[in-house]
Amino acid sequence: MKLTGFVKDGTRHIGRVDGDSIVDLGTADAFYADPAAATTATGAGTVKAADVELAPAVPTTARVFCVGINYYSHGEESKDLAGLDVPKKPMIFGRWQQSLIVDGESTPVPPNEPGLDWEVELAVVIGATTWAATPQTAMDSVFGYAAFNDISARTKQLETPQFTVGKNADRSGPISDVVTKDEVGNPADGLQVRTLVNGEVMQDGNTRDLIHDVPAIISYLTDTLTLLPGDVIATGTPGGVGAGRKPQVFLHPGDEVVVEVEKVGSVRTPIVARD
Repeated sequence: MKLTGFVKDGTRHIGRVDGDSIVDLGTADAFYADPAAATTATGAGTVKAADVELAPAVPTTARVFCVGINYYSHGEESKDLAGLDVPKKPMIFGRWQQSLIVDGESTPVPPNEPGLDWEVELAVVIGATTWAATPQTAMDSVFGYAAFNDISARTKQLETPQFTVGKNADRSGPISDVVTKDEVGNPADGLQVRTLVNGEVMQDGNTRDLIHDVPAIISYLTDTLTLLPGDVIATGTPGGVGAGRKPQVFLHPGDEVVVEVEKVGSVRTPIVARD
């Protein structure tokens, strides 16, 4: 099942995608109170996707946990770029839900950046309150998956050891619709992840290259904090980021970046100047 978010009477709702229509499954807060039950609901009417404001298919209270340096191929270029070794444990940093945007929305380049960088990622959406998961039980907490682009302001990211500012530029978190896990299968079996900039492939990786897999990340997080339904985990990016290239390549106004995750979907983002 594919799910999207949309705004109705000023409130974010979750809907089931049915062609060019959306079946309203209720407010995002109500949906994520019991996602399993909500997906079986008949719905409270149908709207045309073209007639509503689309939104990320997660609650406005969602937390976004990002995993840095989590593909072996990206570990190699990160060593050259930032002097960072492959982490022995998942390297977690946070994004604000307010940075998330949907397919077709634009991302502005901050004025003191030479451009923006791309990072295709498989995002995991949590479907159950989860504490103290083990690698054996962690997948029970997964509700679905999305394609995510962790668009990065590298200057700010690399000026200090803390990534927060560089990873939270305005409108810098494009995320696709959410696809329920039954349609995707186990990422450990391998999902292709790609980035295209102006139609040119810049990243082409596979989740088999993950350093810390989805169960390892969930169990690592939940021995310290409780994950909540609607929380998002961005699992990291493969090699091929713009800052790791020689010479470096960045996104500038007029460029278009698309990230794709096999069996999940894609999200397209035009890059614009900051007005």
